[in-house]
Amino acid sequence: MQIFAFYLFAVMIIASATLCIFARNPVHSVLWLIMAFFNGAGLMLLAGAEFIAALLLIVYVGAVAVLFLFVVMMLDIDFAELRAGFMKNLPLGILLAVILVVEIIFGVGAWTAGGMGEATAVVGLPAGGPSNIEALGSLLYTKYIFLFEAAGLVLLVAMVGAIVLTNRKRGGVRRQNIQKQVRRRPEESIRNEQPEVGRGIEL
Repeated sequence: MQIFAFYLFAVMIIASATLCIFARNPVHSVLWLIMAFFNGAGLMLLAGAEFIAALLLIVYVGAVAVLFLFVVMMLDIDFAELRAGFMKNLPLGILLAVILVVEIIFGVGAWTAGGMGEATAVVGLPAGGPSNIEALGSLLYTKYIFLFEAAGLVLLVAMVGAIVLTNRKRGGVRRQNIQKQVRRRPEESIRNEQPEVGRGIEL
């Protein structure tokens, strides 16, 4: 079962990556990329690296979902054409959903059966010992705690720097005054009008 799941995930990764490259629609390309990430997570699960599999799903798929939103917002996509082609692509979508469900079943079954034989030896963990997530957490918060904190400090400085660069004064850009917005009274923003019949409201 493990070997069959391995070849299933490997073939799907190659097919998804190929379709991601040759897809004409950027939205379809991103969807194929998400499919490749899912199958990569399945391979990591078979290798006994649950933490890397979780990272692929949480970080990469989550980031690609955000990228998908940016592509939809920034590109001039004809949504009417996409809706018109929904029923045409429905069988393909159902087929991909069935393949994903089958892969999840085989992946979880192979993982509970013990992974790919010598997986524990590959990641350097003794048989019957803690999982690689527990071992990684133990290393990060004991032996490599200072490096881990330094990496967090670097990310914090990068985040603060990005905020400072974004909030710098630029010509033609109106800045948000939060204190002025908080102090604003309802009577300053709401105006009651009684327009006559047939007449609009002057702004």
